[in-house]
Amino acid sequence: MKNRVTGLGGFFFKSKDPNHIKEWYKNHLGLNTDAYGCTFWWKDKDGNDCSTQWSPMDEKTEYFKPSEKQFMMNFRVENLVKLLEVLKKEGVTVVGEIEEYEYGKFGWILDPEGNKLELWEPVDKAFL
Repeated sequence: MKNRVTGLGGFFFKSKDPNHIKEWYKNHLGLNTDAYGCTFWWKDKDGNDCSTQWSPMDEKTEYFKPSEKQFMMNFRVENLVKLLEVLKKEGVTVVGEIEEYEYGKFGWILDPEGNKLELWEPVDKAFL
C-alpha cells in the first residue's frame, strides 16, 4: 500500500495558558512563535517549500471533539477527497465535512482509540 501520509502537518495541544507557553518555548528553545504557535519550514524531496505547525490551544477548545485527548495530530496528505472516500470504504470514521481555505483542505477521522486526526492537503505557498 502506498504511504497515504506525506508528512506531519502539525501538532496541536491544549494548554492552560497558550500565550505563556508560547513565550516559554520562544525564550528557552528559540521557537519563532506567533499567534498560532510556530511554523517550521522545510523542503520536500522535490525541493518544494513545506511547513509543519506547532500550536498550543486553549484548554477549553472544542476543536478536538469528539476526542477527549489533550492533543491532536495533523497529517499532510495528497488528494484529501479521494483519501477520505477510500477511508470510508475501509470503515474508518470520518468526522464532519471537508473545509477549504487558501492554505489547503482539511478533513478529520478517528483512530480506533477515538483520537481525532486532522488530514491536511496543504497549500504551503499561502504562508510565505
